[in-house]
Amino acid sequence: MNSSDVAAAAADTTDPRAGLRAVAALRATSDALELRQVEAALRSGMSWQSIADALGVTRQAVHKKYSKRVDPSIPISRRRT
Repeated sequence: MNSSDVAAAAADTTDPRAGLRAVAALRATSDALELRQVEAALRSGMSWQSIADALGVTRQAVHKKYSKRVDPSIPISRRRT
């Protein structure tokens, strides 16, 4: 099933079990994509604050969620801007 099929299944309320499974699949995909983007942002020199701003969350929230999950070989900026 491709991503548009999963999104359609998640939006379809006629079969809640299938819809909930689709929502869970979308969440897992979204989480994986977000981690990849956070890693890309860190590699490009963005700070945790800049990443948080882009995601619409606090610096503390993004740092807590990703600081132990990102590739440890990525040099992380210590800037707060």
